[in-house]
Amino acid sequence: MRKFMYIGLVLSLCLAMLGCSNPSPSTKKEASDRTKVKVERVVDGDTLQITINGSKERLRLIGVDTPETKKADTPVMFWGEEASAYTKKRLEGKTVELEWDVEPKDQYGRYLAYIWIDDEMFNRTLIQEGYGRMVTFQPNVKYVDTFKKDQEAARKKGNGIWKDYDGAFKRK
Repeated sequence: MRKFMYIGLVLSLCLAMLGCSNPSPSTKKEASDRTKVKVERVVDGDTLQITINGSKERLRLIGVDTPETKKADTPVMFWGEEASAYTKKRLEGKTVELEWDVEPKDQYGRYLAYIWIDDEMFNRTLIQEGYGRMVTFQPNVKYVDTFKKDQEAARKKGNGIWKDYDGAFKRK
């Protein structure tokens, strides 16, 4: 009986120690799973040209849609120039980290990722500051709940596009 009590005590202590560890193993794993790349050029607010594995490739930010500035047969949209300029100022020529979701590429062959600048997720910043709105495409929805909250907060504050937004990136 004493032997079982001793084993139970040891197991309880081990579990308690695991619960108190910081940072959690999953946090360490996520950070180590990121891929460092150089941002060569900003195409528009949510599309970049990066160098990955020695090759220049296009990358589309997951979870955020900024107003169009370069889409064929589409006029420059409301807040499009501001979103592009902000992304260019923050990312062009810099080394950033990519976090992947389920699908690494879209139907156009562009990489799909979340961009990290140190501890800041840039995709989220674009939504929080009102440079774009949240958009989701299954199965890449890891941060959808966070992005929804960020968009609602930005809308309530009237940040960026939400100041005069009519639902189609046009002025009211």
